[in-house]
Amino acid sequence: MTRTIGPTVRAAVIGAGWYGAQNHIPTLAARPQVTLDGVSRLGAEELARVKDHFGFAFASQDYREVLARRPDVVVVSSPHHLHYEHACAAIAAGAHVLCEKPMTLDPAQAWDLVDRARARGVQLLLVNGYQYLPHLPALRAAIHDGEIGPIEHAMVSFISAPRDVFPGDRGLNSWQTTFFRPDKSTWQDPSKGGGFAWGQMSHAIPLLLWLTGLVPEEISAHAFRREVVDLAVSGSVTFRGGAVGSISGAAAMPQGNRGLMRLFLAGRDGMLTAEFDRDWCEIRRDDGTVRRLDVAEGEWIYHGRGPVDALVDLALGGDPSLNRSPGETGATSVGVIAALLASAGAGGAPQRIARAEAPR
Repeated sequence: MTRTIGPTVRAAVIGAGWYGAQNHIPTLAARPQVTLDGVSRLGAEELARVKDHFGFAFASQDYREVLARRPDVVVVSSPHHLHYEHACAAIAAGAHVLCEKPMTLDPAQAWDLVDRARARGVQLLLVNGYQYLPHLPALRAAIHDGEIGPIEHAMVSFISAPRDVFPGDRGLNSWQTTFFRPDKSTWQDPSKGGGFAWGQMSHAIPLLLWLTGLVPEEISAHAFRREVVDLAVSGSVTFRGGAVGSISGAAAMPQGNRGLMRLFLAGRDGMLTAEFDRDWCEIRRDDGTVRRLDVAEGEWIYHGRGPVDALVDLALGGDPSLNRSPGETGATSVGVIAALLASAGAGGAPQRIARAEAPR
């Protein structure tokens, strides 16, 4: 049974770095039901700055001291390779947890978090903001209700702007005005989840899986690398039930432009095209009907506020369907990315995805 809190929510943040201070904490602070109880990050000066600026009641460089205060919800926005340790401890403390993507760098650890959250009766969400944009539940319902029939082919491609992040020291231009600038090792060290696959396909793959309910089984992939990190990836996927598909992406979009996120689904009875960078979605059926979603200009511009708001609403007793980025999708995505990179490292040899589940 899901733990419910109310009427106020005591929130903690572990890893108050660039995006935590840019998105997660301001979104929490904007909710009148939320009390900013505890914050943790390394660096005494940086910690004091974030505590004083946002008005946290307590701050410590030791995340255990923050969790000892028994917060109701915890946002884990530490570097990728620390997600498992921090999320595991937050679940054990009985909190609902929102974890940055990628969920972990190890599929077994990702599924362990899912199993722990289920056993503890708490919600586990991932910071996958695309799923929280307007019209996404209706789009998902149309797919699951069979508007294009059983899916036979699925494709997702994401071209985003962090080419200046993965190699070199430039980074994103927008970082010049953010509260903190991230440590470049988070993006450039493969052992810590650096590179395009972990950093950016962890947006695209969960979107595909959550919308379709497809369960991936095997992938054969290749990657384009510069220095030690991948800048572009492409993979051919087989899904349970026989559907086939492709996932691809590149760090090639010039800075200042919206990321190109495109989704194509071919079914027995028609096809669906969703172009998030163009605020456009169309369903064409074999019976001649054409339906377009009424997406207003700018409605599909990406932001990360939706998962944070969902975390709070779930803690206040909201319907579990508010979780559009559940642990099952996050863990399956970790498995896909790990297999993708393993296949690319093996010259494209197919790799099985050990465990995968459709979101509940």
